[in-house]
Amino acid sequence: MKFFIDTANLSQIKEAQDLGVLDGVTTNPSLMAKEGINGELNIRNHYKAICDIVYDNVSAEVISTDYEGMIKEGNELASIDEKIVVKIPMIKDGIKAIKYFSSKGIRTNCTLVFSPGQAILAAKAGATFLSPFIGRVDDTNWDGIELIQQIASIYAIQGYKTEILAASIRNSLHIVKCAEAGADIVTCPLSAIMGLLKHPLTDIGLAQFLADHKKANA
Repeated sequence: MKFFIDTANLSQIKEAQDLGVLDGVTTNPSLMAKEGINGELNIRNHYKAICDIVYDNVSAEVISTDYEGMIKEGNELASIDEKIVVKIPMIKDGIKAIKYFSSKGIRTNCTLVFSPGQAILAAKAGATFLSPFIGRVDDTNWDGIELIQQIASIYAIQGYKTEILAASIRNSLHIVKCAEAGADIVTCPLSAIMGLLKHPLTDIGLAQFLADHKKANA
């Protein structure tokens, strides 16, 4: 399973890249604003700065919700760097835009997905990545991990090539559950990735090893 980091913070992206497990980055207008990045030129420059850090797969989201606007924005975003993946919302014009970009060889990430039916449409249109928001599904008292399982089963049966990019990850357990459910990728905060490192028995064992080494070499 691939790991993407969901942020526009360059320091966090560098830290995740240095860890050696990072496969990509996802961003959105909210994350850009959180970092104080405003204005079209500043946003484009920030995307380029992210691309200069990572090896591939930088999802850059369009703002338009109409077909013509998404095509215009998507082409502009894709021109920034070959690592850019155009992030398109799961709406009618979004599906049309995904089909257009697919025909032009431009990679897409279909975002704001909440049902297996939406996942089928995105795959049929040729989306490179599909982003089901499992944390938000959980917030509605439904099971986000079950959604990942359903989509993974459908994609396997139908032979769809679209990769399942589990989004709205809230904690480290979500990452493990997504791996079990068949997600190809998770995108999450750096804290969730770093949380996978932690276990009290590791800390206890390391402390014991160091104590024994000190005693033996006293």
